[in-house]
Amino acid sequence: MLNIREALPRDVNDLYELYMEHLTQYPTTEPQDIAKWADLLANLIANQDYHLLVGEIDGKVVSSVTLAVIRNLTHNLRPYSVMENVVTHSDYRNKGYASAIIETASEIARQSKCYKIMLMTGSKRESTLRFYERCGFNMNDKTAFLKRL
Repeated sequence: MLNIREALPRDVNDLYELYMEHLTQYPTTEPQDIAKWADLLANLIANQDYHLLVGEIDGKVVSSVTLAVIRNLTHNLRPYSVMENVVTHSDYRNKGYASAIIETASEIARQSKCYKIMLMTGSKRESTLRFYERCGFNMNDKTAFLKRL
């Protein structure tokens, strides 16, 4: 059974493997020293508006998603959220783990009183886009643009 929880410092090695080897569409970053990753992870964990969720099986992190909660002045500071980096270890795909972790992140957004969640993906694969639609996301409501800095 998948155990979903907020990431902990001890997850650094599993997260490193997950992002470097199983986020196949668009690698997130160049490989870095694991000690630096541990520092970066500690920084994220300390931010109460940033949620790095992990799904673990038998103590191994096999799935992850990030959710950032952002206050919005035009909604009287009621927040919205951005979800990214949905990834599941290739040996554990097609078991419903990504759907479960997305639903947990969505519940955090609801509890934070977010009025919307924006999901970002670099994938153009039809199967991936349909998966997100099955999770309740609509790609027709907004248009996203990306400017790399």
